[in-house]
This record gives sequence, structure tokens and C-alpha cells, in this order.
Amino acid sequence: MRASRLVTLLLLLQNRGRMTACRLAEELEVSVRTVYRDVEALAAAGIPLYGQAGHAGGYQLVDGYRTRLTGLTADEAQAAFLTALPGAAAQLGFGDALTTAQLKLRAALPAELREQAERIRTSFLLDAPGWYGEVDRAPHLPAVATAMWARRAVVLRYLRWRAPEEIERRVEPYGLVLKAGRWYLVAGGPSGIRTYRVDQILEVHTLDEEFVIPDGFDLAAHWSGYLVDFRSRLHTGEALVRLTPEGARRLGVTPAGDGWTQTRVPIESIDQAHQEFLRLGTDVEVMAPAELRDRIAETVRTLATRYEGRPRTEVSPDLATGHPHPGNAPDSRTRVEDPP
Repeated sequence: MRASRLVTLLLLLQNRGRMTACRLAEELEVSVRTVYRDVEALAAAGIPLYGQAGHAGGYQLVDGYRTRLTGLTADEAQAAFLTALPGAAAQLGFGDALTTAQLKLRAALPAELREQAERIRTSFLLDAPGWYGEVDRAPHLPAVATAMWARRAVVLRYLRWRAPEEIERRVEPYGLVLKAGRWYLVAGGPSGIRTYRVDQILEVHTLDEEFVIPDGFDLAAHWSGYLVDFRSRLHTGEALVRLTPEGARRLGVTPAGDGWTQTRVPIESIDQAHQEFLRLGTDVEVMAPAELRDRIAETVRTLATRYEGRPRTEVSPDLATGHPHPGNAPDSRTRVEDPP
């Protein structure tokens, strides 16, 4: 435990420069007295660091000193390769840089860690888009990302989806979020912080104006709050339903037992709920609202009428073999087993 803390302390000083004992104690979650002891241990081990007293003082390494010690454990080395997103990096224009960085990291690892990291790299793949969703086409993503790195304001020509209508707006790109294969830009503007779908951006013009991200802004915290607000605005109604154990499982509801479970679930609209509950088939019965129940009942009656008797067109058997023609059969080479 202490050895790991000493490595962390050394890397903090190497990456951040001068730090006070109090700041180091906060980062390491230990007492200031423990920091003093750890600094003495590093100095005794030959690490060239020194301390300065006073208001602007603190501990720092001798200028130019950099350790070659990575401090990586087996789990940390594996995690480093798990966090790489080759698809996202390529979209942002960093595909080659990521490959080079991984090669350098792999070369710096001890042999036993290198083998475990390589096993992780070849055993896991992140496929971000949804199963039936198409890959997000965002040709202006590199330009937006470049402006974000440089802290430059941009003028967007954007296709608003609600109207839809084209708008032009000056914004300050604070961050990018990749969710379910789709990129979103979080940016500040005249009306506050807003979220834009990058694939809806029609044109980007980078300005010479620099901007400063507001103090206290945290991209992860902002996005989490945005999702909560989005869901609260999305689900404005509710439905009373009865679910079989399988229906409860598919809907994410805790079943009351082996029989039917009655519960209320949030819905966005009658149209949305109509489509979603039809997916559950016989594992759900809608009790209320009456409009939704009637709508599903009408759909079921229509389907029952449509599927009565024989189909209007049938697959003609091959005259020579008596089997369906291969052109009517699914291609086994592209078959997907158990799609989610």
C-alpha cells in the first residue's frame, strides 16, 4: 500500500510540478504528517526532490528529472488498453496517434504485463452504435474537436430537429460526448449551455476569438444532469400495466412473484407507448389510459384479421428440387445469432 502511494506521490510531482504538503495529502487521502514521512522516504531512496517554505512553497523535483517508473500494476496495464476507443479516436482524427501511443506503452511494459495487456487488447471490442442503428455520420466532428482543443469559438450552421429548420449560432465548444454511437457537442452560447447533435451540424466556421470555460464546469456532471432533465421532460405521462414475469424482466420491473405484476410505468406519448408495449406481445396487458388500451386492442384486431387464412403470396418451390429457391432463403454468412 505504501509503495503504491510513494509512486503516486512521485508521479504527482512529476506531472504537476510544485505541490504543497496539504495539497498532496488531499490527493493521496492521507495526513500531512504521512506526506512528510513519504517525502523523506523518497529522498532517502535517491529521488532528487526538495521543499521550499513559505506561502508559495511546496515540494518539487529537481528541474529535468523524470522517472522511467510507470507504476503500472497488471490491472492498471489492462485497464489502460480497455479504455482505448479506436473508432472514436479515428473519428476525432487521432487514429494513428492512438496506435502509436499504444505501441509505446506496450514497449515500455515489462514482459509479463505486456502479455496481459495484449490479451486484453485482442479480447475486447467496443461497438458503440445500437444494434439496429446506423453509424453516426459526423463529417464536421474533427473541425469541432479542433476548435474545442484550441478553445476557439465557432459559428455553427445547424439543422434543428424539432422544426426542422436551419439556424446559425455562435457557440463556445466546452466538450464532446459519445453516446450510443452518436456524438454530442456541449457548448456555451447566448442562451446558456446547450447540447447539439454533431451529425446535424451543416457547417462549421472557426473564429479567432478565444474563450475560457466557466469555473466549476464539469463535463461529466453536466451531462449527467442533462440526461436527468431530458428524461423528466420526455416521460410526461404514465400507464397502468399488468406484466408476466418475462414482461417484467424485459421492462426492467421487479416481478411481484410467479404470476402477473401490476405496476405504473412512465410513457412519453400514446404513440410511443403503443409501439413499445406491442413489442412485449402477450407479456403485457395495458389497463390505462383507456386511449392507449383501445389503440392496442384495435391493432391486435387488425393483425388477427390480416393473419387469418393462408397468405396471399407464397414462396414457389424450385421445380427441380421441390425446395424453396435459394434466393428466398436468408444468407447464412450474414446471419446474426440472438440480436439484443
